[in-house]
Amino acid sequence: MIYNGARVNTSRTAPASLAAETTPPHAPERGWSWRLLGSFHVTGIFWYRFHLWGVRFLPSPLVGVFITLFTTFFFPILQRIRRAIASNLEPVLGPCGWWERQRRIYRTMWSLAWCLSERYERLGTDRPFQVDADGLEIWQQVAQPGKGLLLVTAHLGNYEVGSMLPSRLERRSVRIVREPEVDARAQAFFQGVVAQFQEPGYSTHFQTDDPLQGMALLEALRRGEVIAMQGDRPRAGTRSIGTELFGRPFPLPAGPAALARAAGVPLLPVFVFREGRRRYRAVFRPPIFVGQSKDRAADLAAAMQRVAAEVEWAIRRAPHQWYCFKRVWG
Repeated sequence: MIYNGARVNTSRTAPASLAAETTPPHAPERGWSWRLLGSFHVTGIFWYRFHLWGVRFLPSPLVGVFITLFTTFFFPILQRIRRAIASNLEPVLGPCGWWERQRRIYRTMWSLAWCLSERYERLGTDRPFQVDADGLEIWQQVAQPGKGLLLVTAHLGNYEVGSMLPSRLERRSVRIVREPEVDARAQAFFQGVVAQFQEPGYSTHFQTDDPLQGMALLEALRRGEVIAMQGDRPRAGTRSIGTELFGRPFPLPAGPAALARAAGVPLLPVFVFREGRRRYRAVFRPPIFVGQSKDRAADLAAAMQRVAAEVEWAIRRAPHQWYCFKRVWG
């Protein structure tokens, strides 16, 4: 049972998939700069600690100044990430000249800085947040009492804010499953930050290769709990399903569809868009019911292609809130 790869049951039929990779297909690459800078690399623990410190101790009106300064600081330094952002946005927004390309890159990095800062504000301060929701009728349609539900989202906007909605709307127990950070020390630090956050009925789990984690999530769904996970980025070493995004190949993890199929629950796409200072909009999209035919591979592939279509819809709505920092095409 590998919930974030291709298997969640003992079926001998494997899903249609791409070959396993040694690094996540859409995760940022780390090269010589990481080896040289260590903790001071952009993925290193220094910036995690500094960011949390800045958000906690700066007065709220100065957070924007903090964000603008550091976005401008990192903009010329992160050349590989800049090239990835520009390349990935071209199928979404079309080709453009040099100046427009720089504007797209800066706007995306600036948007990420706000989402990360407000994530720390949400986890580490008592500052108020406003989260509005669209598509509540869809939520009410599928969120039946006593029945599990799997929320699926993407690295877009502030997905952690949206995953808290069910626990507030209906006091449902929610488990968010997220990727570990790239740097081990940064992961330990962030895990400590999350552990201090208190929200009734809400808990955070980090993906591992332990099959018992998949079993625990499956049992939680069968008990009627809500699981929230990112469905747009396969983990390293797992097999991924080939889908299309903007008419181009885009591998997605089989895990969300496999877990939903095994539990007999729907996938509910939800995306959380930043609209202003500590103000977000969660949008519930039509549910995806994973097939239960004899062809398990086809069932999973069809479901994940529908997830890809929803991810594409969300990216088109807010292209500069799509945080994919590895060049995935061309």
